[in-house]
Amino acid sequence: MTPDEDWSRARRAAKGDMDAFAALVNRYQRPVIQFCYRMTGSMVDAEDIAQETFVNLYRSLDRLRQESAFSTVVFCYARNATLNHLRNTGRRRRWLDAFRRENDASAAGWERPDRRAQAKDIATMLDAGIAALAPEFREVFILREFEGLDYQRIAGIAGCPVGTVRSRLARAREQLREYLARTCGDGAL
Repeated sequence: MTPDEDWSRARRAAKGDMDAFAALVNRYQRPVIQFCYRMTGSMVDAEDIAQETFVNLYRSLDRLRQESAFSTVVFCYARNATLNHLRNTGRRRRWLDAFRRENDASAAGWERPDRRAQAKDIATMLDAGIAALAPEFREVFILREFEGLDYQRIAGIAGCPVGTVRSRLARAREQLREYLARTCGDGAL
C-alpha cells in the first residue's frame, strides 16, 4: 500500500467503506501498538491506546486534510492518545516484562545460556534507560531508533520544528549514555 493508497482508503472510509478502514487498521495496527508499548511499558495499555487511536481516527476521517503522509497522521493520533494516557494515569513507564524479553530472545535459543542471560541483562538496562527519559525525549528516540522515521516525519508527529527533534534526540541519546554508564560502569560502554 502506497501513501496515496492510504489517503484514498481514508477518503473511502470517511464515506462508510469499512473494508477500506480495516485495511488501514491492518497496515498500522502493529506499528502503533509497538509505539504505544514502548512509550508506556505495558502491552495491555498499548493495546487499549491503539484501539482508542483508531476509534478517534475513524471519527475524524471526514475532517482530515492531506497535508502530510497518512502514517504521520496515524502516529500523531497515537502520540496524543499515549500522552493523554500518561497524563491521566500519572504513571511512569514500567520496566518491560520478562516474559516479552524471554520470547524475543527465544529465537536465539541455541546460544549459550550465559550469553543469553547477558543479552537479557543488557536489554533490561537499555529498556530501563529509555523508560527513565522524559516523555518528549523518549518519544523522539523511539520514533527514530525503533520506528526508523526521518526527522521531518518525527517533527510532524511531535508538532515541533526539525531542529527541536534533533536536539531532543541528541539529549535523549546523551541521557541514555549517562544512564548506562552509571548502571553498567564506564568500562562497559
